[in-house]
Amino acid sequence: MKKLICLLTMALVFSACDDGFDELNVNPTKPPQIAAANKLTAVQKFISSERYDNWRAGMIYQSTMMQHIATTAGYWDGDKYTWNRGYASSLMDRYYGNAIKTVEDLLVQLNEEEAPDEMKAIARIHRVFAFSRLTDLHGDIPYSEAGKAVIDGIFLPKYDAQSDIYADMLKELEESAAALGSGTSGFGAADVIYNGDQAKWKRLANSLMLRLGLRLIKVDPAGAQAWATKAIAGGVMESNDDIFYLRHDNNNRNGISEVFAADGNPRMSKTFIDILQNSNDPRLPILAARRSDGSTAAADLIGFPNGLNSAMLLEMTGEENMDNYAEPNRAILAAFEAPMIFQTYAEVQFMLAEANVRWGLGGDAETSYNNGVTAAMQQLSLYSADAAIADADIADYLAANPYDAANAIEQISTQYWIATFLNEYETFSNWRRTGFPVLIPVNFPGNETGGTIPRRLTYTENEASVNAENYQAAIAAQGPDVLTTRVWWDVE
Repeated sequence: MKKLICLLTMALVFSACDDGFDELNVNPTKPPQIAAANKLTAVQKFISSERYDNWRAGMIYQSTMMQHIATTAGYWDGDKYTWNRGYASSLMDRYYGNAIKTVEDLLVQLNEEEAPDEMKAIARIHRVFAFSRLTDLHGDIPYSEAGKAVIDGIFLPKYDAQSDIYADMLKELEESAAALGSGTSGFGAADVIYNGDQAKWKRLANSLMLRLGLRLIKVDPAGAQAWATKAIAGGVMESNDDIFYLRHDNNNRNGISEVFAADGNPRMSKTFIDILQNSNDPRLPILAARRSDGSTAAADLIGFPNGLNSAMLLEMTGEENMDNYAEPNRAILAAFEAPMIFQTYAEVQFMLAEANVRWGLGGDAETSYNNGVTAAMQQLSLYSADAAIADADIADYLAANPYDAANAIEQISTQYWIATFLNEYETFSNWRRTGFPVLIPVNFPGNETGGTIPRRLTYTENEASVNAENYQAAIAAQGPDVLTTRVWWDVE
């Protein structure tokens, strides 16, 4: 009898548990799949990244090479064209392990879950943006096989030619724009940039297409025109409401703001300050402040020359420190909740002005130029209400500094250079593309470039040893892994 009771009890237990048998076979040590929406949020934070690479690749190298920033500090290698491989490769070190890996995983998940095409399109746009930063900075890079270690077991990805990467990125943007409508995407509020607004993502896809299309201007002028035409016809950004940026907070801090909070060495370059002062630019007191007392009066804002160390400063000026020079305005730019800006309406307007000058596209060049200057000044209010510039001040600036058709490309490109301050990845790329503004290089003793402004940053040291065969193939195809090797679209 006891045996029968035991058998009945066991039968009831197993019968009751049968519906949950699949759950009993789930590995409790393996985490469940993360929701695709959460992965998108992670990708957006990863493309903004952290202090590490924003400090090294962004500020130490590119902001100083582009003469937005200057300093005597020896470890700010871009100011003096010296070489620190770890600093030069910092974007690769962070992006591949974070942004690229996550977006590739997200795309696989969206396909497996048969998500709507608009969700896949938004993920593809993020992928293009991340890879465009990497290839513009380094040239040939792992692309078609990148981020596939877990997905496909590819641990040593090949390097794709930048020409092939560009062809694919532009195709991806075209297809993504076509897949987007006007409603709210399935990502919804997890999309912390556009809150799921498909129309804004569509305009961004076309705006990035315009950016990448114009990048071809030296190597493939006909291709540049064709892609610019397609992007403009598809519909680009329409106002500052379309700016592609990520808002940060004290729990997810802006990496560049962290640089300014942690490092007291950077000063505003004399090149940058002089251009702003000579045109009475109302952005000057917003972007700069005197180090010694925080004054933002124009007369107190002196730019610091690039390419000096402390001994050279003392010999040149008799000064032992940089306290009387202007630094980035900490009251505005060092706030941890500051936005990280990736592409703006102002940039798009300047590109439209250029497209009109070159090919008669995009409407009236002067109108687009004026719109660009206006938008670039107005967008500073994203940082703080204290950074807002009055409409009257903008109008006065444009009246005193009117559009100059005879020098249009230089004028447009110089305004682009001003407007992309702190988005140094774009500043460096657009300067290499246009050659404007004309920057006088420094010739610091022992520099790596022979006194010329670098044309790219170098690959991570780990690739040279771990992925040696593919690394060597990239060098054989592109040229030496040095600061002076030009990427495919940056032909002389």
